[in-house]
Amino acid sequence: MMAAGHSVAAAMYKELPYDPAEDFVGVSGIATMPLVLITRPDSEIDSVATLVEKAKADPGGLTIASVGVGSTQHLTAALIASELGIELLEIPYAKTPEGLAAVMSGEVDMMVEVASTVIGQIGSGDLRGIGVTSTEPHPAIPEVGTFTAAGYDLDVSTWYGVAAPAGTDEAILSAASAAVGEATKSEAFAKSLEEGGFILAPSSPEAFTQKFRDAVGVWKTVREAAGIAQN
Repeated sequence: MMAAGHSVAAAMYKELPYDPAEDFVGVSGIATMPLVLITRPDSEIDSVATLVEKAKADPGGLTIASVGVGSTQHLTAALIASELGIELLEIPYAKTPEGLAAVMSGEVDMMVEVASTVIGQIGSGDLRGIGVTSTEPHPAIPEVGTFTAAGYDLDVSTWYGVAAPAGTDEAILSAASAAVGEATKSEAFAKSLEEGGFILAPSSPEAFTQKFRDAVGVWKTVREAAGIAQN
């Protein structure tokens, strides 16, 4: 099993005992999960447009919780700021619950988190979703618009799939890919993903290989642009 953190690690670590891109080949994608920019429900920030307006009026005046240097959430927050052309003051927290608590208490203005973690709080009104990082709204929180709809070229999701060592026989890859494909057609499997907030996204070996290899380059560019040091 491979997740988006595989490609993030390639951007964040100077030396790894393997090549995250070339030492692996895809078997099949399985699911994706967009991230959501959230704030508290009584915040004056109620849309992407309002966020941009307020951030540009006071560069660095708005705060954003950061969980884990080099995490997908951290890098996505940096990418959002870059795409929107705004400056946000990053406030680091050790764990996701601490960051969420800081948002809800008003200690910080906003945070980026994977959708599955905050769907419940958005639905209950404890948090407000400002924008989803996929090109389509998340089916569990359709009321939260996308950055794409707001006019920004932003399409980032965490993803999950199956990979194998580079050089694996094509017949084995084909058989394994077909088996994963059959599993993803199961109604029970699809339901379990949906209940967890995941979006089913099976793909060919070639497509999944391209996905994680392209992601390595994307996160390296984001890290460099944000000035985040490698470990």
